[in-house]
Amino acid sequence: MITFNIASFLFFLFPVSVLAHGFVGSVTIDGTTYQGNIPGGTTNPSVIRQVSTIDPVKGATNPSLNCGMNATEASDVANANPSSQILIYWVGGSTGDSNWPHNVGPIIHYMTKCSGSCSSYDSTNAEWFKISELGLETSDTWYQANLDVKEPANVTIPSNIQPGDYLLRSEIISLQLAVSVGGAEFYPACIQLSIGGSGTGAPQSSEVCRFPGCYTDTEAGIYTPNIYNPPINYTFPGPPVAAFVNASSGSGSSSGSGTPSAAATTSPTPSAGSQTCKLVSRSNPTGIVVKRGTNLRTHKRRPARRWRY
Repeated sequence: MITFNIASFLFFLFPVSVLAHGFVGSVTIDGTTYQGNIPGGTTNPSVIRQVSTIDPVKGATNPSLNCGMNATEASDVANANPSSQILIYWVGGSTGDSNWPHNVGPIIHYMTKCSGSCSSYDSTNAEWFKISELGLETSDTWYQANLDVKEPANVTIPSNIQPGDYLLRSEIISLQLAVSVGGAEFYPACIQLSIGGSGTGAPQSSEVCRFPGCYTDTEAGIYTPNIYNPPINYTFPGPPVAAFVNASSGSGSSSGSGTPSAAATTSPTPSAGSQTCKLVSRSNPTGIVVKRGTNLRTHKRRPARRWRY
């Protein structure tokens, strides 16, 4: 009997795009830019933990799901504050000279507090809490699609967060092959921060998880057999956005339907709160704005595009 495997079909149909991967090339924190290192290349001072390859992490139990493929501690720590704006530039190719190559799947951000300086912190057993999640911008376009035209992902540090040293984990989950179990491609990256202020906000024990451990290969949002059958009712994986983040004017989240919401929900109705998450352009700092709250959101609509596999 001849069987049809859609993941294999997509692999052979679009071999160049499937094999094109990437990494975080730089971050900008309140206007100050910090360069990353080439994966597997020379290690220079940075606040971004270096990975060994541009290849994605495969499998929800892979130890590299923590901070990226064989990630190592960075030597520097960037200063930040509650409500600091962090722009994360995802790039493609082995040297970062290409645009981010994928456009199907969510962008999710987590944080964890380091024991001492993050430059020497082993995050293997870190407990992570979610601060933002972005899924579909429209019924057939993901927010991730903005990255492949050199727009950075922007996340805001929660306004009431306790001071201390933190890792910010920026993650793209590329779903173009997630029609099969184990097909999802994970791209996590960790940025080392020292946050000032006098906030008191912290997650509850029920809102944290470990990487690996936050996800399974078969849960909704990781295994997505209907990803190419819109309209898509996407469910974010992992825990909900921490409650203290929702109560502050920090980074936002988006529901699977494209409407911002407080947590991993597919409800199309904005919920109470005042969180903000943006995808902005280098040339247009106002960019795309998504605001959660009692007011209606505003953002610049991008024309619908074909998904890149």
